[in-house]
This record gives sequence, structure tokens and C-alpha cells, in this order.
Amino acid sequence: MSDISYQNIITIEPGKRSGKPCIRGMRITVSDILEYLAGGMTEEEILEDFSELNSEDIKACLAFAADREKKLFVTSV
Repeated sequence: MSDISYQNIITIEPGKRSGKPCIRGMRITVSDILEYLAGGMTEEEILEDFSELNSEDIKACLAFAADREKKLFVTSV
């Protein structure tokens, strides 16, 4: 698996999209892209619909989500 660095692609700005992680300062969020992929859209379809995005942006969303998932943990109550 390639080592995708999302730190220069995924941005978080308090006043943009309620502080959700976005792609390169745009108003397209990581969750938007993940929802499109989960809904069955292919990378090619997403890139056709959003000409301002590129393949690295989508890979960065996946890397960001994978990194966040690694940081989740369950606490006992």
C-alpha cells in the first residue's frame, strides 16, 4: 500500500463547512467523498462530477479516514 500523505491535501478551517475536513480548502468534505464511494460511485465518476478534484484528493480522503479509524478505541463503561 502506498504511503499517501494527506496532510497537505486535507484542510480543516473553523468557518468552512462547520470545521469538517475538506479537500484543499474547497467546500468538498472528506465525508462527501466517502459517502459517494460508499454509495457506489467510482473514482472516475467522482472526478467527472467534480473537475476540480484529482485522484490524489480521493486517495487522501481514504488515507485520512483510515488514519482516523486507527485512532478510535472503545472504553468500558
